Amino acid sequence: MPDLVLASTSPYRRHLLERLGLPFAAIAPACDEEALKRPELTPRALAESLALAKADSLAASHPDAAIIGGDQVATIDGRILGKPGTPAKAAEQLALLAGRTHELITAIVVRHGGQAHAHTDVTRLTMRPLERAQIERYIAADRPLDCAGSYKLECRGIALFDRIESADHSAIVGLPLIALTRILAGLGFAIP
Repeated sequence: MPDLVLASTSPYRRHLLERLGLPFAAIAPACDEEALKRPELTPRALAESLALAKADSLAASHPDAAIIGGDQVATIDGRILGKPGTPAKAAEQLALLAGRTHELITAIVVRHGGQAHAHTDVTRLTMRPLERAQIERYIAADRPLDCAGSYKLECRGIALFDRIESADHSAIVGLPLIALTRILAGLGFAIP
């Protein structure tokens, strides 16, 4: 069984990967994400290219490891919603999403032995209509400033939604464990 590396500093991805019960190291990827964000890329292509770049960035320093790279993009009307960073930007994103359906694209790549094993999960989420006061209360409660789309479904953010259509609920939080389990088992990892 090869070593396992999560190319991420995300506490959400780390927590999800811990659920599989495998020992792993979480290491910050050595890539410039902003340089990879090109306007001609579709939201799906962006998530996939960032996931690959993160895994690739650690391949040389961990040649025998299986390296997991992942990225997530929230999108509506072809517009990519990044991590808001500030309460004002989070409120702007939530106002845009309120009462509408958007997509959350979660891409992973497992780089091992010169091969890249990729999977992309697309979740459709319909947010209920929200008033400004509801948005402000939510932001104060969950502080979703580091989350694409400005919500944390694993916390109070679940109350913002009318409907969620996903093949893998864990993908919404940042790491599609169903697909990842399949990939890792194929690489020889002992997973129940």
